[in-house]
Amino acid sequence: MAIAFFDLDKTLLAVNSGALWIRRELELGHITRMQALRASMWLARYHMGFVSLQDALVQAITHLEGLGEQYLRHRTTLFYEEQVRSQYRPGALRSLEEHRAAGDRLVLLTSSSGYMAELVARDLGLDAALCNRFEVDSTGLCTGRPLGEVCFGEGKRSYAQAYASEAGVSLSACSFYTDSYSDLPVLEVVGRPVVVHPDRRLLREALRRGWPVVDWGVPGVVGSADMGLSSP
Repeated sequence: MAIAFFDLDKTLLAVNSGALWIRRELELGHITRMQALRASMWLARYHMGFVSLQDALVQAITHLEGLGEQYLRHRTTLFYEEQVRSQYRPGALRSLEEHRAAGDRLVLLTSSSGYMAELVARDLGLDAALCNRFEVDSTGLCTGRPLGEVCFGEGKRSYAQAYASEAGVSLSACSFYTDSYSDLPVLEVVGRPVVVHPDRRLLREALRRGWPVVDWGVPGVVGSADMGLSSP
């Protein structure tokens, strides 16, 4: 048995759900323009390589303090159904089916929240979702603290390693698909790293190391990327 790990934003999805969430939260009045601008600036600086997104993730989680978990879950479900579910890359769906047919475990490995990750795992029939989860107190309110290690960068590698060890599978027998340079710690330890629609830093690294770079297309474009995974 092998494990295929998949990143979510800009990998399985053609969009960054975090950026869409910020825009939606602003439109609904759940955050101020200043909060939205600050979050967007963090994302932009991260993509330019100036800051670690982990700091922004921890800061964002603190803003959840006092929010009801069920309310947050409900808001996430509406957001997923209205703006995210239609954004899966056609090639991503094909790759999932290829790994499923081969008998591999399919695992989401993402910095998204558990509420989002669970919806994705349900719709795609995944075996597990490794993600960021939030601490909730006895009254059902978020404490503003992450539950366990932040699933980002080195944290993602820790989650992947722990899952593979529990399954009795070596990471050398695993695949990982991602678009982001921040996922380099995982790409470096799996046996089959695959780069999907990479950011500029990851593209340079992939070309240097000889990792396969694939095009999974965009939703709604017939024939895009031959509707699937190019052969590594």
